[in-house]
Amino acid sequence: MDHLPVMYIEALQQLAIKKDGIYLDCTFGRGGHSQGILALLGPYGQLIAFDRDRDAINSELAQRFVKDNRFKLIHSCFSQLEVQLESLGLIGKIDGILMDLGVSSPQLDNPVRGFSFLREGPLDMRMDETTGLSAEQWLANVDEKDLVKVLFDYGEEKFARRIAKAIVDRRLDNPITTTKQLSSLIEDVVPVREKNKHPATRTFQALRIEINKELEELKQVLEQSTRVLSPDGRLVAISFHSLEDRIVKRFIRDESGAKYDPGKFPVKEVDITKGVLRKVGKALKAGELELKQNPRARSAVMRVAEKV
Repeated sequence: MDHLPVMYIEALQQLAIKKDGIYLDCTFGRGGHSQGILALLGPYGQLIAFDRDRDAINSELAQRFVKDNRFKLIHSCFSQLEVQLESLGLIGKIDGILMDLGVSSPQLDNPVRGFSFLREGPLDMRMDETTGLSAEQWLANVDEKDLVKVLFDYGEEKFARRIAKAIVDRRLDNPITTTKQLSSLIEDVVPVREKNKHPATRTFQALRIEINKELEELKQVLEQSTRVLSPDGRLVAISFHSLEDRIVKRFIRDESGAKYDPGKFPVKEVDITKGVLRKVGKALKAGELELKQNPRARSAVMRVAEKV
């Protein structure tokens, strides 16, 4: 296998793959999960993979995958899930959806993409470089109060105000155009170091989430997933930080219980609807062996639900 993704075995197990089923890999990346799913499908099974990153879509590996007539690769973001599947006539027919969230290792390892504070490169951070503002463009114009909010909400950065002020002050003289310029600035202004964590970690996470609208995309794809899944279809989501995991956890909780319109009192039985999902087991974490082989897996949390 070219690339062994995080929680590979657990993902395949929790999808409960049927040989003639139709499955969706929302983040193709370098094809690790997709390769495993295809290996378990029979000749009449189908796998549809999404990725918003053109590097992934155009990779040599992806071109090998598309030669398999059971496989279809689509350049798309999460929020277009329902639109894309409707065009294929697959609404309500998907037997399993896999979401491996966050930034991929190839994206982090390529300095040109601007995701890493450890490598010098242009301050881009877009998962789809053909759309939207780069991090450099966004930082050049963002209001200081809005920047503080992004750093605090998406990075849980306790020095958000200090960092935001330093960025705004610096850009008055010189634009911040590279990853090293930004990470060095943060190193200079953050007074306290977290153990085993670079001081720019939280800021880079916050900017990446904002630039790519990751949490909004996640909320939309989760909401759409309940409509595209078939009865007994599985939803498997792997999160890498507490903000993502909290959204997934609350979504599964809310869709797994009885719901009613709180604007109507007294609550009548007719106003109560049963959830469309069933929570499957407890949250899963990577095992000790995987953690030794891949330290990135240490923050991964997998949650699973099934459509009822």
